[in-house]
Amino acid sequence: MSPAGCTFCDLDGLRAEAVLLLENDLCVFASSDDLEGDLLRGSGVVIPKAHRPTVFDLTPAELAATFELLRQARPLLDERYRPDGFNIGWNCYAAGGGAPHAHMHVLLRFADEPKAGQGIRWPLRQLDNRRPDPLAPGNGSRRFLGE
Repeated sequence: MSPAGCTFCDLDGLRAEAVLLLENDLCVFASSDDLEGDLLRGSGVVIPKAHRPTVFDLTPAELAATFELLRQARPLLDERYRPDGFNIGWNCYAAGGGAPHAHMHVLLRFADEPKAGQGIRWPLRQLDNRRPDPLAPGNGSRRFLGE
């Protein structure tokens, strides 16, 4: 069951906007030439067709289908954009920046970017992101963005 207004449940909309589209029985890969005002041009997402809140909620078959599409997407992305690297990642819950529908980001990286080589963890490891008490437990709220 998909919640009303879930962007990632609108598979027809994703299909219509995608420049590159791959699909299997359980998932869709869609990439665009106009993500984030061209800062992430060519990047895409692998999305389960069934509404699943986070990667932790995916079935084993959905996980396998996700990585099947990731393997199929790479040669197409290589041919079209010739990226120098990739960042692959999941965001879960509001503190992790996640929308309430699991999706795996496939981000293209290029050697001439000012932040090339800094990786997916680099911004999280900066001093301005340090918690007031790094040893304190969280509150376990696990909300989603917009809640």
